[in-house]
Amino acid sequence: MAIVYSKIAIGLLIAGISTLVFGTVLVFVGPIIIDEQIVKNTQINPQNELSYNMWKDIPVPFFMSVYFFNVVNPKEILLGEKPLVEQRGPYVYSEKRSKDNITFHTNKTVSFCEYRQYFFEESMSAGNESDVVTIPNMLVLGASVMLEKLPLPARLLISSTFTMFKEGPFVTKSVGELMWGYDSKLVDFLTAFFPDMVPIKGKFGLFAEFNNSNTGLFTVFTGQDDIRKVHKIDSWNGLKNVNYWNSDQCNMINGTAGQMWPPFLTTESTLPFYSPDACRSMELVYENPGMVKGIPVFRFVAPKTLFANGSDYHPNEGFCPCRQSGLLNVSSCRHKSPVFISHPHFYNADPALLATVNGLSPNKEDHSLFIDIHPVRKSRHTDVHKPQLRIHSISIAIILKCFIFKFGHKCCYLNWFHLTSMQSDFILLTLVQQLLLIVLLT
Repeated sequence: MAIVYSKIAIGLLIAGISTLVFGTVLVFVGPIIIDEQIVKNTQINPQNELSYNMWKDIPVPFFMSVYFFNVVNPKEILLGEKPLVEQRGPYVYSEKRSKDNITFHTNKTVSFCEYRQYFFEESMSAGNESDVVTIPNMLVLGASVMLEKLPLPARLLISSTFTMFKEGPFVTKSVGELMWGYDSKLVDFLTAFFPDMVPIKGKFGLFAEFNNSNTGLFTVFTGQDDIRKVHKIDSWNGLKNVNYWNSDQCNMINGTAGQMWPPFLTTESTLPFYSPDACRSMELVYENPGMVKGIPVFRFVAPKTLFANGSDYHPNEGFCPCRQSGLLNVSSCRHKSPVFISHPHFYNADPALLATVNGLSPNKEDHSLFIDIHPVRKSRHTDVHKPQLRIHSISIAIILKCFIFKFGHKCCYLNWFHLTSMQSDFILLTLVQQLLLIVLLT
């Protein structure tokens, strides 16, 4: 009997030692194996069929929420009163995205165009596309400012067309018309006689040119030779730098296309990206750790200096001529139209801007821009309504803000979602590249 107990003890001892050795090896080898899998599945490689197909045709549904600022007192504004606006929406659109014109190059880069289509989701919206709102007339306001550069006869001719076509400083249209286009005799006139002045063909709408379109030809690194470079931009439309701005630093094309960043980010990392719609590179910085549905995340936010003017933040002098901090002048890349972008409700902007409009109430929870990223696998858990990934875009008319765009994507649930662990390793989804998708002529 003693011999039996002795054998059992020896067996347990061997099992314990084996478990200890295996556990010790796993502690050191396990992370290496996981990292190797992350590297393998993060690369853009057609041989990795599953992850490549998910990168090519993103399987997760995207949703875009649009908010309009309805002008309550248009007649009183013309008499000198301060504008009063009320927020309408959201009007939610599902967005289908797919990459095309994919070409791999010998220097471990790949070129592609990403196309997008939008479909109205009435069940998720707080209204219908037939809802009527009043906003500043972008055609009239934009044309009025641009008239200053034309000869006197041309200015008189265009001014007379405003009355002829019954175009005023404000326009009242349905949400669907404002989004996807409406017929305008003023547009027809301007395109016929001043084709270089208005780069619009056919109907005029905020998203008329964005539906069924792409943001240009991106060439990014695949990461097959260096995972630290994966998704970083090599060129955009063949350019290494743009020429919209007044300094080499501001003209740089930095970071990624805003879909993914290299894995293994830390609290010291930043998230740079180039936005064709904002015509510039931008960068998010680490703020703090957090938890989302029990999942640890790192939060990266837009710094307050993002839209600061050159006086408040010297590196931004290249983006001038500047107005108050909180407004980015993008007229240099918008056919010289007086176009500006900002955060919603003038969040993080000069208080003087907020004082020009009644009905705005900026706050960090609703109007800040941030992304939450898993600190280990660097997968992004995002949501349209809750504070996970919140990407806003807003249009401004000098003293009048008209609409907000809030972007996000989700799957399976109305309020929250996260990808499966397998998918999380493969795709790090974001809509940062559309951070400021549409801006308003002023």
